[in-house]
Amino acid sequence: MTDQPHTDRLRPGSLVLRPWLPGDLAVLLDAYRDPAIQAGSRAPVADEEAAERWLRDQEEGRASGLRHSFAVVDTALGEAPVGNVVVVHPAPGSGSAEVGYWTAAPARGRGIAPRALEALTDWAFAAFAGDGLVRLDLLHQVDNEPSCRVAEKAGYGFVEVLPPHPPWPREGHRHTRRPAGHGS
Repeated sequence: MTDQPHTDRLRPGSLVLRPWLPGDLAVLLDAYRDPAIQAGSRAPVADEEAAERWLRDQEEGRASGLRHSFAVVDTALGEAPVGNVVVVHPAPGSGSAEVGYWTAAPARGRGIAPRALEALTDWAFAAFAGDGLVRLDLLHQVDNEPSCRVAEKAGYGFVEVLPPHPPWPREGHRHTRRPAGHGS
């Protein structure tokens, strides 16, 4: 990504997507105690030191323009983050990027993940159109049925089964979304 887009907040409905803050450390630690989040994470957060490193990594990713992670706050539930959405652009000019997300257990089943992912998707396609972004991929392990449902609700169609690849011990799914007018 050549010219990094700048945004501090996205506001889809009752959700606020904002950068992670140092004050979010306790929420982050609590979220990563959830076995479902641990199982789907490439970067587990097991203690305060790891949480501080994770928060620094998000800030550095945003500063470099290669990773844009947003804390998801549902104002109907309070001011603390209840999830995370991220877009990672590994190769500027490649035309594709990867999205990911997690939702804390108390916030699941409220439609937060698909709404946050939809907002992130719209933002990424608008922000990185000049870099040639035409495809976003969402990857998850094959046994993660809730992620399949979130992907479908957010307009990410199933594309293929992926072979196991560290750190994932099982096969995975790739779901893809393209901007309007770019085919499937």
